[in-house]
Amino acid sequence: MINENLKLSGQLNIVLKDKAGNVKDTREVKNLVVNAGLAYIASRMTGTAKNVMSHMALGSGTTAAAAGQTDLVSILGSREALDSTTISGTNNEKVEYEASFEAGDATGAVTEAGIFNAASSGDMLCRTKFNVVNKAADDTMSVTWTITLSAS
Repeated sequence: MINENLKLSGQLNIVLKDKAGNVKDTREVKNLVVNAGLAYIASRMTGTAKNVMSHMALGSGTTAAAAGQTDLVSILGSREALDSTTISGTNNEKVEYEASFEAGDATGAVTEAGIFNAASSGDMLCRTKFNVVNKAADDTMSVTWTITLSAS
């Protein structure tokens, strides 16, 4: 009997640094792949009509992540273009997205994050909500988001 159960999971690694480059906070947070993200993945298996994931955003919304969400609840600033996208893992089962939010970008009480395929509108792949990370105007925050596809 063949049993194919695919599982999609994600995790963020957040590093907040002050203007001198000293680490102020680090976090590891799990995420939710939303319904729009699952539909996006299926659409990419049949064609390339939709753009690849290209942006990340931070927000201050406190609503729990839910499958039906299509955007952040309260974005801080604007979506940031990804610095890199890498495929890794023993069987190329991981995709890693990296973005840096420089001084002045996404300043405030950061409590949510999302990955998108456009600078505005478009599709959200996943969203997470976490305990507040206070990003001051002169702080930088780097986010590495790893999505893993595995057979369970």
